[in-house]
Amino acid sequence: MQFADCFRGSITLTDGAWGTELQKLGAQFGECIDKWNLTKPELVRRVADSYIETGSRVILTNTFRANPISLAESGFQDDCDAINRAGVRISRTAAGRAALVFASIGPSGKALGNSDATRKHLAQAFSRQAQALAFEGPDAILIETMTDLEEARVAAAAALETGLPVVVSFFFAPEAVETQPSGQAIPEHAAATLTNDGVQGIGANCGFAVREFIPLCKRLAAASPLPIWIKPDAGVPKIVEGQARYPSTPAEFVHSAQELAGAGATFLGGCCGTSPEFIRALAGQPAFQGNRKSLRPQRPT
Repeated sequence: MQFADCFRGSITLTDGAWGTELQKLGAQFGECIDKWNLTKPELVRRVADSYIETGSRVILTNTFRANPISLAESGFQDDCDAINRAGVRISRTAAGRAALVFASIGPSGKALGNSDATRKHLAQAFSRQAQALAFEGPDAILIETMTDLEEARVAAAAALETGLPVVVSFFFAPEAVETQPSGQAIPEHAAATLTNDGVQGIGANCGFAVREFIPLCKRLAAASPLPIWIKPDAGVPKIVEGQARYPSTPAEFVHSAQELAGAGATFLGGCCGTSPEFIRALAGQPAFQGNRKSLRPQRPT
């Protein structure tokens, strides 16, 4: 199985959440968990293994906040290359020939604004991360949870320079599915713009329970011919004793997720609050049975 095998009309099972799974293993809120690729690689590998074992045919890397701007908040910007390279190696080792590895790039956390200097700084940061990820040979780069269309375009341009397939996934705020406030992306406009920019996939993740992703998926699919990446949350969380508690069960998630295949989803998995048990439940559905026969070709060593 290669990225080119994941085309509109097919459906490929991805993984679930990484952040909430690492929190179960001891990560603290606000901690730089990307650093765990160097300090606790065995725990990061445990998450990757759990998704492979439960049926994922695409897994991500623990590099969501591993751009140098975000890493600087914790003082780890000098470790940017090492953190990203280790993240790909961990997921690649877990995936073996059973799954593709999409290297994760998240937002910078900084407002882009209209400053050319800020744009240049962002471009340099995303380029450094993308090049470090590409060095270890992932199958694609996923730019995820983006809210600002222009920041997404800057990140996509940097990732496309690697020559790898690039998928861009947005977090669309619930109140802004119809119209977004300044700087944030409207689904149709985001899909059309990134398609014209030359990316190989478009999508949405986070912010919604699975039912709300069905009309959103249809809108993205109508606006672009590219493969559609969809990862809903396990419902809207409630804070209980300082911890986020997600209400959806795997069975409830699967019940609605099955409709996403008909809505145009090409890649389907879960975001915040979803676990390997959610992926196991999805893997048991008829739409994903063919995934088990698709192995990626062995790379030369």
